[in-house]
Amino acid sequence: MKTPIFDIENWKEIGATLSRNKTRTFLTGFGIFWGVAMLAILMGGARGGEDMLRRNFAGFATNSGGIFASRTTLPYEGNAKNRRWYLDLTDVERLRQAVPELEAVIPIFQSWGDATCQNGKYSYSGSAQGLIPDYAKISTPKIYAGRFINDADVAQARKVVVLGKKIVNEIFPYDPAPIGKTVLINNVVYSVIGVVGNMSEATIGGQLDEAAVLPQTTFCKAFARADKVDYITYVADSKYKLSDLAPRIRSTIYRRHLIHPADEGAMWMMDISQIFEQVDGLFTGIGLLAMFIGASTLLAGVIGIGNIMWVIVKERTQEIGIRRAIGAKPRDILVQVLCEGVALTVVAGVAGICFAAIVLGCVNYLTNQGDPAVIARFQMSFTSAMAIMGIFVILGTLAGLIPSLKAMKIKPIEALNDK
Repeated sequence: MKTPIFDIENWKEIGATLSRNKTRTFLTGFGIFWGVAMLAILMGGARGGEDMLRRNFAGFATNSGGIFASRTTLPYEGNAKNRRWYLDLTDVERLRQAVPELEAVIPIFQSWGDATCQNGKYSYSGSAQGLIPDYAKISTPKIYAGRFINDADVAQARKVVVLGKKIVNEIFPYDPAPIGKTVLINNVVYSVIGVVGNMSEATIGGQLDEAAVLPQTTFCKAFARADKVDYITYVADSKYKLSDLAPRIRSTIYRRHLIHPADEGAMWMMDISQIFEQVDGLFTGIGLLAMFIGASTLLAGVIGIGNIMWVIVKERTQEIGIRRAIGAKPRDILVQVLCEGVALTVVAGVAGICFAAIVLGCVNYLTNQGDPAVIARFQMSFTSAMAIMGIFVILGTLAGLIPSLKAMKIKPIEALNDK
């Protein structure tokens, strides 16, 4: 007798057996289909959702932070509490020397809402920023045209400006790249050297899309700012955690400005790395939840396979007995019953994988329209798809093993007397 797994007639019989009770087979197959599809969609969706959230931080240094001066809350060295103090360029130099673990220390000069950019009859009121080239180490600007501020611009205090994309759209409506043209900022002429924007929603000090960026030295002259900075940002070497460097950063600033060492309210410290750690933790949890839900759905499908195999064996007891009586070996009966479960699992599972791929493909297309900084990968790799199928086939086979073993042990005499 031929081995059932290689017998074409046996596979025809399996098809006939499964189609004999269409409703039961459909419901069991749908359970398998839905379980596979949900697991695949959840896995691909979790990955795509993480990518979409990371768009908010695209181009932003993960190991970065900043400090902002506030009012003192404790008296110290003869100074009363509630004293106003300011960060300055000397603080920047001291941080660079006292905390060499910081790759870059960047002072930020900013004028909020009082920078009027004009080009003929067109004007736009926004903010102006005085930056140095190292700013790109904190937040990578998206260059639409031209270039960003360089060292020569700062050293020579050049009258050049990098305009935000939104400002260009307003004052140069017919020229999206006005490189080399001039613009008035508070009635002072500047040459446009670049058009920029933010790669993400995460920013320090507002969106570059709405700012006029000047070299730091040029800004200080134009807005009479001397050496007082609005805030200081920094990027730490990847080998160090900002939380470990924070006490030294605070101590360096406090000693110079005679602030009580325990006065935490005198300076606000921002640690971007903690936000990224929270995001990573969030998506680790989401990934585990997706796997749990998917595994639960798979388990329900596997139980369904076991149930239908058990019913099939019960209904075919006499048939199995006759097969045994005419010479079928127990191994042949075992393989035949297992093949029925595997056939149902594979067909429904492949359908589930295909359905998930279509759904993920549609979501992937819809979420990546335009020019996103980070591509949201709502997709499932071939390896993942095969792994899901493999796991499900193995579990489905195991689920049908107990009914198969029962069928194998059926004795011909007992089977023929079964009613």
